[in-house]
Amino acid sequence: MSSIHPDLRYTADHEYVKATADAGVYAVGITDYAQGELGDIVYLELPKAGQSFAAHGTFGTVEAVKAVSELYLPVAGEVVEVNPRLEAEPAVVNSDPYGDGWMVKIKASAADVAALMDAAAYTAHLGGK
Repeated sequence: MSSIHPDLRYTADHEYVKATADAGVYAVGITDYAQGELGDIVYLELPKAGQSFAAHGTFGTVEAVKAVSELYLPVAGEVVEVNPRLEAEPAVVNSDPYGDGWMVKIKASAADVAALMDAAAYTAHLGGK
């Protein structure tokens, strides 16, 4: 069974949103389930800080041994930071998706984030996978 953290918000596309110490700033990445389905991640294409995206807008791609997938921003927001470690070490997404494997940090509306699935809803969405 995939690891699902109770303090995060989730999307049907298997991205998560995590509050940071900065008000209105959230870390975004892919879930443990998603990284497991993709397999070994070998490359990430991520946006630059300062770019803005609509909710569900494509903000990058993840390339794994098994597949290439688009990344969708869970809520509308502006990218304020991109994880610099992932350029040299994309496999960190596999080993620590909810920690050092975050992809971007965005400025977003707390209300938009709150409207995403909580851990119980995401667990139900996965159907016990």
